[in-house]
Amino acid sequence: MFSVIFPGQGSQIVAMGKEFYDKHDFVKTLFKEADEVLETPISKIILEGPKEELDLTANTQPAIFLISYSIFQVIKKEFNIDLHKAKYFAGHSLGEYSAIACANYLDFKETIQVLKKRGDAMQNSVPKGEGGMLAVLGTTVENIEKILNDNKNDFVAEIANDNSEGQMVLSGKTQDLEKLSSVFKENKIKNIKLPVSAPFHCSLMKKATEIMTKELQKLNFKKGSNVLISNITADEIFNADELKDLLTKQIENRVRWRESVINMINKGVNEFIEIGPGKVLSGLVKRINKEVVVSSINNEDDIKSIKI
Repeated sequence: MFSVIFPGQGSQIVAMGKEFYDKHDFVKTLFKEADEVLETPISKIILEGPKEELDLTANTQPAIFLISYSIFQVIKKEFNIDLHKAKYFAGHSLGEYSAIACANYLDFKETIQVLKKRGDAMQNSVPKGEGGMLAVLGTTVENIEKILNDNKNDFVAEIANDNSEGQMVLSGKTQDLEKLSSVFKENKIKNIKLPVSAPFHCSLMKKATEIMTKELQKLNFKKGSNVLISNITADEIFNADELKDLLTKQIENRVRWRESVINMINKGVNEFIEIGPGKVLSGLVKRINKEVVVSSINNEDDIKSIKI
């Protein structure tokens, strides 16, 4: 039994998806449609860069979705592989939108439009340089929560991503993260400042939540083909109203990826197929459970290796 999973921000690289773009006319059509809908040359940014443009959140979010969606369509149309046989579809942060579109809850155009708005809203929620994110390695959620609680009068930070055993990401104001980093170092806990432009998945994203609450209400969710797993609950989503509510909450709340993967495995999933640029989620899944089968689909040779 398998799940299809979709990566989030951080997996982008210049020229991602170029093999699919060069080989398939319908992928070129998707790229062209994305340019028109976004009123931005997203195709050129993806295929040629510069990296600084691609790394802007307002571009990164629709770009990663476009690549994941294009690869999914190639698998379906050119290789006749039916990924809808999956028990679950799930995505990490913005990857949840890729899961939603590929599972037919939302059409391509609406998804890419809302991701541009989401990227803009998240980018502009906090003035540049005032917030950031810190990756923390080799400790537990409980230990981090204790450190945050013990130091709550000195600084405030929040767990933004619970990614895998011993790998989490925290968000907060820049000066608070600097203080937190010093405390981690005193406790011999490895931490790395991430090259991101805003503190995602924390209460500093309040303005973005306000914008996206309105935007998500405008969307026309349909009955999808596959059960989704929510980042917020780490559990199954059952209807469109619940989906809108969870996507709204996702902006300020923790991505519970580790728990999501454990829950899928507990419900019988023993294989994960990652659709999109990079291999980040495959690595995280393997850290969570070494026994499961994982594969990352980045090119046509990868597609040929799919056995379901």
